[in-house]
Amino acid sequence: MKMAAKLMHAVQYDGYGGGAAAFKHVEVTVPTPKQNEVLLKVEATSLNPIDWKIQKGMLRPLLPCKFPYIPATDVAGEVVDVGPGVKNFKAGDKVVTTLGQQAGGGLAEYALAKESLTVARPPEVSAADAAGLPIAGLTAHQALTDSAGIKLDGSGKKENILITAAAGGVGHYAVQLAKLGNTHVTATCGARNLDFVRSLGADEVLDYKTPDGAALKSPSGVKYDYVIHCATGIPWSTFEPNLSANGKVIDLTPSGSSLLTFVSKMLTFSKKRLVPLFVTSKHQNLDFLVNLVKDGKLKTVIDSKHPLSKAEDAWAKSMEGHATGKIIVEP
Repeated sequence: MKMAAKLMHAVQYDGYGGGAAAFKHVEVTVPTPKQNEVLLKVEATSLNPIDWKIQKGMLRPLLPCKFPYIPATDVAGEVVDVGPGVKNFKAGDKVVTTLGQQAGGGLAEYALAKESLTVARPPEVSAADAAGLPIAGLTAHQALTDSAGIKLDGSGKKENILITAAAGGVGHYAVQLAKLGNTHVTATCGARNLDFVRSLGADEVLDYKTPDGAALKSPSGVKYDYVIHCATGIPWSTFEPNLSANGKVIDLTPSGSSLLTFVSKMLTFSKKRLVPLFVTSKHQNLDFLVNLVKDGKLKTVIDSKHPLSKAEDAWAKSMEGHATGKIIVEP
């Protein structure tokens, strides 16, 4: 099915800043897949904090590479056309993918994806559930398996883990994945989400606004072997007394100060470390997560769904930073 010269609805912005108010609803030409690309009819797109951080200019001069820019990258949909060299997909296939921040393109009716970052989506996994997975799910997965060495088949030695901001996009996946391993999970979240985070499997849950929650103290007194740090603004001095002898804080949103801590701990040969995480999208990891959802071992919790025509509402909600689970936009 060739989509030549057909128009589609898309949401874009023309420069840095402005938040949701800077969005423009436009009609643009449906793109044509090039070598090793697939064209998707978008069924669901999820938003991630990185999306609005790019708009704020926090990653300039790297991203976006050019304006106007159609934001968002985590997309589930149906293949409608394939470019030269594509071997694994054909029109009609249901898939999930991450588009890459350079290209963007998620807030539109059609999007181009690299075959190498696209995986099949079984019928048991809805478009919205799949769209939540790529950035948030892969971040949680890599923090636990690559950085913390947790074996998700439960075969590793018992580890005590703290997950901050456990009700958020990354955090809610991290709790569920951690509990597939041999772990005791302490989690922090806001008061309204305590029961929700317990329902994900956390062994202990702290309201981050209470004194013990702010101090990250485990109710049972355990020291943490690993912290999956999904929040921001917590200094090293708060983590350090709560860590086991070789405890590590895996920082998912490294800042200048956390990178300085990382370097200073390396230089002083400290056994307690801060480790910045820079996620790389891997096809096999995304496929692994999709299959966990299919098997009922992992779930995407959806905070809210918004039509593409009201993408501004989804964007504003993401920028507020209090979503429980994932924010989804549907054409």
